Order: sequence, then structure tokens, then C-alpha cells
Amino acid sequence: MHAKAAPLAPDARLDEAVGLARAIDLSVVASGVVPLGGIRPATFIGKGKVEEIAGLVKSDNAGIVVMDCALSPVQQRNLEKAWGAKVLDRTGLILEIFGRRARTREGALQVELAHLTYQKSRLVRSWTHLERQRGGYGFLGGPGETQIESDRRQIEERIARIETELDKVKRTRKLHRDSRRRVPYPIAALVGYTNAGKSTLFNRMTQASVLSADMLFATLDPTLRAVDLPSGLRIILSDTVGFIADLPTMLVAAFRATLEEVVEADLILHVRDISRDDSEAQALGVEKVLAQLGIAPREPRLIEIWNKVDRLGREAGERVRNLAARRGAEHRPILVSALSGEGIDCLAAEIERRLATVRETLDLELDVSDGAGLSWLHRHTEVMAKQAREDGRLLVTVRADPANAEKVRARFCRPAAASLRH
Repeated sequence: MHAKAAPLAPDARLDEAVGLARAIDLSVVASGVVPLGGIRPATFIGKGKVEEIAGLVKSDNAGIVVMDCALSPVQQRNLEKAWGAKVLDRTGLILEIFGRRARTREGALQVELAHLTYQKSRLVRSWTHLERQRGGYGFLGGPGETQIESDRRQIEERIARIETELDKVKRTRKLHRDSRRRVPYPIAALVGYTNAGKSTLFNRMTQASVLSADMLFATLDPTLRAVDLPSGLRIILSDTVGFIADLPTMLVAAFRATLEEVVEADLILHVRDISRDDSEAQALGVEKVLAQLGIAPREPRLIEIWNKVDRLGREAGERVRNLAARRGAEHRPILVSALSGEGIDCLAAEIERRLATVRETLDLELDVSDGAGLSWLHRHTEVMAKQAREDGRLLVTVRADPANAEKVRARFCRPAAASLRH
């Protein structure tokens, strides 16, 4: 049930909450929006609603009640007592989904870290086993530590171990990113609200077979594939976890390593489901998470993609196209259908255009016998063309990001030996 105002419309937020519940195979027997005059410290919602829902739980024999809001430990405990059922708030539900979706070692560690951080805040005095244990030396001993303190200490020790392991994972991922830069191909990261069609677009562009389903958080761990654009430019495309409104802060922190693919990307492709009435609200949710990662909504490297135009009728389609046309050239969205392939060529052209503004093309002259130099260019730049001349010189055209372009000049550029192409 929806119990908190949000940028999304109440009905849309309710649909999303139901979708989240079904994403972990829960059978939803009843759902509804609860009007909220004010938050009750003990139960979040009013006494009348607590009793009404208790009746629904009993008549439907429900085992779990999902509250689409953030509950305090005390509120969660009181509601569980009142309803005789397990209560999940929004954070707990999303953690359950992420726990099921994690496939890689990194993903599993990140989910466990978020789970433990959440559990640590849930430790409350609610059972008799939380009474003080006897401790210390001698017969009488000291007061010892409470079960809560013991549980908290164990959780903190496990969190410390996971953070150490995640640091190793981050270092490994950094090595992988550094090795990709030495290739080096530009990286384009797909981001967007969950179910916006990122994985379908990823499959369309890469001809890969990544799980794409009408399911919230269908994919979790990032997937990377090489893509050859029409001009011959090769890029690495990264499909990341779908974002969601009010993503728990602990998950943003825990998944920072995964989202570093976005932070480090040369281009960020923000995929929106433009066929939805609440598309704008979803976009704001994504921008909020990106802002937490230090990425501004109007960064030059960000391309907005309006997906699922095939679902629009003639009138709606015309309205959306007019809306896109009114945007400034640098912030104009690309309209596509990942399902039918409409607009994919325009998207590829825009990716190439944006990359051309941040990557330099250099024409070099090398000695034909300079195998070491040519090998270095293959490792550090994108070699676009080679041509041997009769005088024993080799003409090489390369493309590189600014940092590697400087290295090329330092290594190869004698006076008149290279020219920069604009």
C-alpha cells in the first residue's frame, strides 16, 4: 500500500509497489492507497487503518504486509504485533529483490552490506532474550553486554569484513577499467528507471542476449559488451542496474562500486520510457540518484533517450516529437524504440558526434620498422587507418581521448610529423 507522498502519482506509485512485491514472487491479494493526515510515531498510519488492515490480513490469510514507505524499527514491530504478519517497508522489500538478483560476487557482497546496515538499525528491545547477560570475572561478575550489543558488534565486524572485500573488488574493477582505457575504447553507460527498456536497448545495440523482462530490477549486475558503430568506431556499452524513486540511501552507497561504471563513463545514456504518463517523475528519480553520484542533469556527456515510441498513438507521438524539437540542440533527446529498432541509427550517430567532441584524431608518420611504436599505438589509442608509403614511412591515423592524445604527441610528434584533425 502507498502511504507517503512522492513525485510519482499515488496510483503509479501503488502500481510500482505491487510490481516490486511481485518481483520476489509474492502473490498480491489486496492493495490500496492509504490517505495520511500525519505520521503516527507508533504505527505510521492511524489506529482505524491499522484495525481495518488487520481485518484484511485475517480474512485473506496474508503472511506479509508491504508498506511503501520507510518504517522505524518500533513502527515495524508494532504493526507486526497488530497484524500477526511480517511487515516489510520499501527499503526491506528492495533489499529482498536485490538479494535475489545479485549474481556476481560483487553484487552479493553489496547486497549483504546493505542488508546488514539495514538490520543494524532494526535492533530493538522486543524479545526476552535481549535481557542482560551475565559477564565479567568472578562469581557475581559485571553487567556484561546486552544481546542487542552482542548482535550489533557481530554485525559491525561482518560489515568491516565485507567493506574490506569490496575494497579489493573495487581495486580489481579499477584495473579492468584501466585495461579498457589502454585498449582504449570509449565507454557508454546506460542508466534509467527500472523497466525503462535499458536491457532491450542494450540487446538491440550489441546483438547480445541479456535478460530483459517486464519485471522491476530484472537485471542487477552490470554487463559490458563491445559495439561497432556505423563509422567503424568501437565503444564499450555498459548496462547497469535500474534506478527507482526513493532508492534507499544505503543501497546507493553499497552499490557505489557498480555505479562507478556510470561515474567513469565517457557518455551516459539516460533511457526513459516516454510512453508512461509519469515519465517525467521517473526521470527526476534517476537524476536524483545521478546527482548523488556527482553527475549533473545537463552534463555534456549525458544523452537522453526517449524509448518505447512504438507504444505512442499518432497524436501522442506528434506531441512527444514536438516536445523533443523544442529542446536545445545539445540537450535534445533521441527518440527510439528498442523493440522495433526505430531511431537506433540516429542514436548511433549522436553517440559518434558526442565522442568526436572529446576524442582527438591524429595523423602520424612512423618508420615502417617501428614495430614497438605501432604496438604502443594499438594499446593506447584506437588505430583507424594505416598506409605504407614507398619511401619507407607508415601513415597512421589514430583516435584518442585527451590524456592519451598528449602521450601520443610526446612520443611521436616531431615537428611536422603529426597533425590534429578537427
